[in-house]
Amino acid sequence: MIQSVGLIGLGAVGSVYAAKMQSVEPDLVKVIVDPARYEEYRTQGVFVNGTAYRFNLVTPAMASGPVDLMLVAVKQHHLPAAIELMRPFIGEQTIILSLLNGIMSEEILGRAFGMEKLLYAFVVGIDATREGRATRFTTYGTLVFGEKQNLTYSPRVQAVKEVFARTGIPHRVPGDMLREQWWKFMLNVGLNQVSAVLKAPYGVFQTIGEARELMEMACREVLPIAEKKGINLTEDDIRGYREAIAKLAPEGKTSMLQDVEAGRKTEVEIFAGTVVALGKEYGVATPVNDCLLRMIQTLEKTYRA
Repeated sequence: MIQSVGLIGLGAVGSVYAAKMQSVEPDLVKVIVDPARYEEYRTQGVFVNGTAYRFNLVTPAMASGPVDLMLVAVKQHHLPAAIELMRPFIGEQTIILSLLNGIMSEEILGRAFGMEKLLYAFVVGIDATREGRATRFTTYGTLVFGEKQNLTYSPRVQAVKEVFARTGIPHRVPGDMLREQWWKFMLNVGLNQVSAVLKAPYGVFQTIGEARELMEMACREVLPIAEKKGINLTEDDIRGYREAIAKLAPEGKTSMLQDVEAGRKTEVEIFAGTVVALGKEYGVATPVNDCLLRMIQTLEKTYRA
């Protein structure tokens, strides 16, 4: 039974799940922060749907031993620093779930702590938006996780299912986890990046066909790469994104659009950057993602300047 959960990353996703778990079991979650954020969050709090939360904040120096489950909810370019903050909280039996976008974070965390500690995971359908220390959302989405294959549930999967069930975190364990992870990756490649370039909330993709077409063009470049990797994605998966997007709040925004609007570093390298790199490796043309990569990098340079 999981009795202690560590969480690193109080962004849109991390703050929503930390608030939900704390509201059910106040002593369950430790939020890991660096000393600077410790003082900020301790004195000013974090707001989720207008409610102020005083999370159980801990710095590495305050670690009293490993946690049973570690949830990693930072952006990928913050992952190296997060790994160092996490080290005192990771023990031999700690289970690590990465809620990061993309398809590379498990490999990075595995090199740091051992792949035997990792379950694969991602979040889909959450519509949280963050401004400063305030997050707003209308749906928790679903936390999808598991071993690579889950025809039967391993003891680790059973333990994580139990803690999510008792704290009310919507979750799902698919039979083929890697295929599901690539499904989410392909969605992010299209939706996140196109939304950032068009400055488009979800409502644009729900109502404007040209926006959906551009999203699907970017997604379609992932299909031949997935085939080369032995992942069974199809055109039907791309069409299925329309149903998933239709369930989101029209005013909601992707994390990449939120980053662009706030002048933050985006995750374009793990989306278009990964597609372009894998395309070169496997001889697959990726002109749409080549263009999106340059467009989003240009946006970053304009607001950084």
